[in-house]
Amino acid sequence: MIRHLIAPHVPQAADALGVPRRLEGATGVAITFDDGPHPEGTPAVLEVLADADIKATFFLVGEQVERRPALAAEIAGQGHIIAVHGYEHRPQPVMSQKAVQTDVERAVEAIESAVGTAPAWHRPPYGLYSPAGLTAIRAHTLKPLLWSRWGKDWRRFTTPARIARLATTNLLAGDVILLHDADFYSSRGSHERTVEALALIVRELKLQKIGTVLPV
Repeated sequence: MIRHLIAPHVPQAADALGVPRRLEGATGVAITFDDGPHPEGTPAVLEVLADADIKATFFLVGEQVERRPALAAEIAGQGHIIAVHGYEHRPQPVMSQKAVQTDVERAVEAIESAVGTAPAWHRPPYGLYSPAGLTAIRAHTLKPLLWSRWGKDWRRFTTPARIARLATTNLLAGDVILLHDADFYSSRGSHERTVEALALIVRELKLQKIGTVLPV
């Protein structure tokens, strides 16, 4: 029986509910960032991506977008995909149906107001969906996307090299890599390690001759 929540480390549950962890049929890998926009982490990540001529997907938190709408607009202006990571960074399974609906609505409104276009993709905080959450995002024609690879960059005791190694070992076309460009909801200063790791990840992708793609 499928539980009341799903996570990326339970691929059978994700598959049963139609929540992708990978981009099947893609010719490259997708780099994604959660938890921003962040006043320091996001610009630093954007600089690395620009230098490498790589586009990524940013799952933004509504309350952070309201604090920094210009930064959200800058992400979109550089050609990256803007997606939804909720309004507050709360796990859906502990929220009521009404609270989840409101959270999704407020996040979409904040992002649309900042960037001028409606987002198409959604990822829940902690990778946890509830049935009410899936209903709410689909009511807004948002598509869910989890991830298949992660650098676990939110951890306090990790290193850029370890993050990059976790994210890039045995990569396959269609993999979705999860990183974080903010430390609002993780260990303090974690975005600094992520920026260093991103440079290593970009270098490794080039060495492995693996391209990057955006979800469509």
